Amino acid sequence: MGNTVSAAEKVASNIVPSTLTKGEETVLPKGHPPLGDKSTMGGNPPPECPMHQKQQPKEQPVLVSECPVKHDGADVNPLNMMPPANQNPAPGQPFPLPTDRQTSSIPKATADGKQEFWLYPSQQMFWNAMLRKGWRWEKDDLAPKDMDDIIKIHNANNEQAWQEVLKWEALHARECGNPRLKSFGGKATDYSPRAKIRNMMGYELPFDRHDWIIDRCGKDVRYVIDYYDGGMVDEKYKFALLDVRPAMDSFENVWDRMKVAYMRWKFELEDKLKELTN
Repeated sequence: MGNTVSAAEKVASNIVPSTLTKGEETVLPKGHPPLGDKSTMGGNPPPECPMHQKQQPKEQPVLVSECPVKHDGADVNPLNMMPPANQNPAPGQPFPLPTDRQTSSIPKATADGKQEFWLYPSQQMFWNAMLRKGWRWEKDDLAPKDMDDIIKIHNANNEQAWQEVLKWEALHARECGNPRLKSFGGKATDYSPRAKIRNMMGYELPFDRHDWIIDRCGKDVRYVIDYYDGGMVDEKYKFALLDVRPAMDSFENVWDRMKVAYMRWKFELEDKLKELTN
């Protein structure tokens, strides 16, 4: 989105501070010191002077949880990189969309320790998010049933990702039996080193990437999730192939990946030996 200047900003840029004039004489507020009186430079100006009235701070917007899509702006929620929820129909929207939101099975890390779960976006919120990313609706592009399917696919992918995270977190079940999702963000075009290496070997690049921060009972652990096209959508609205693993940004994460790689190699070797002996 380019830098735009509103009409109001243009008008404001042409306004300069000035005193009120009557004919050619300057009229000052009652009680204002004479202009050029250096003896009053260190004093406090009268409250009538508009140049010295304090501005009230603006209220901060209330932020809510929704879909992890990266979005630039001053009002972005740092927990999910999303602006405040927009449930209003977009201009020119061809049909109304539901605004109800489904509660996920993903627990949310909260400061007070209360049990809360992340909310998925409504169909209306998802439509508005697509518009923010540059998509424009054209006739026969989407029908109401398509938006319902899109939401179900989106939610199913996130539920699948959480289950994969829990498999890794099982390695630390004694340390923390209740991991929670603290924050997340989309990095669709910021390919992970692993995805780049796979692409050099002839494999396709993922169509999306997320980074999830897991609260492991007070310890922040980052996970990288690459989403690959898995073909047709199945009856459970799953179609993506997920590559979920801890980020290699700590010794503990690297050690976890080494252990899992060894276990996979061991089980695959045992399966091959069984096939040869049968």
